[in-house]
Amino acid sequence: MPRANRLHLDNQIVHITHRCHRRQFLLRFARDRRVWIRWLYEARKRYGLCVLDYQVTHNHIHLLVRDRGGDEIPKSMQLIAGRTGQQYNRRKGRGGAFWQDRYHATIVDSEGHLIRCLIYIDLNMVRAGVVHHPQEWPDAGYHEIQCAKPRYRIVDRSALGELLEIDSRALAALHRGWIDDSLAASVPEREPAWSTAVAVGRTAFVEQVQHVLGHRGRFRRIDETTGSAILREPGPRYRREFSALWAV
Repeated sequence: MPRANRLHLDNQIVHITHRCHRRQFLLRFARDRRVWIRWLYEARKRYGLCVLDYQVTHNHIHLLVRDRGGDEIPKSMQLIAGRTGQQYNRRKGRGGAFWQDRYHATIVDSEGHLIRCLIYIDLNMVRAGVVHHPQEWPDAGYHEIQCAKPRYRIVDRSALGELLEIDSRALAALHRGWIDDSLAASVPEREPAWSTAVAVGRTAFVEQVQHVLGHRGRFRRIDETTGSAILREPGPRYRREFSALWAV
């Protein structure tokens, strides 16, 4: 199976998705989802991972981060994925892979598209029909964006407010409004580009990403959609794997 895209560019926003082996619901129990969250917290402490949002579902995860230009993302993902899988296999007496191949990384334009990506992540379990509102799903960054935790913080609300160009004190109300407006407008639909594309954003932004990638971006194509440009891989590759049940 081809490798998933894991490109990173300094000082960019990256949406990471990682799914369980063969789409199995290996994270269906809260205790296992919280193991993943515990190691996410540890990655933030050890490597300075800048977390903007996250969500752990029954068979995949979403993680929105800011790439600060070091190697904090690959180190963090190695730690989180490795320790989560090890603890699960040890507890279950299970052997074999826990995760399906590598994680996938999509570079997200901060202007306009960051809000859309936040909404997409937060509404994942609503799309799956598990809950009616993100506040009902506990294993997600939604709750930290709404109310800063006094201890064991994972989401960097200050960084998120800076990227959105809003006062962090206004973040909760605006965030709740975006979610509620989206729910009121229609039943949330899956948008595969957030989990399969190389980059999503304005045309100029996506063209810049393609240019910076050099030979790695030369054979990728840019598709225009409503309100977005999408830098895609040249062939079907990994993204077809995300079309299955509870796809990211």
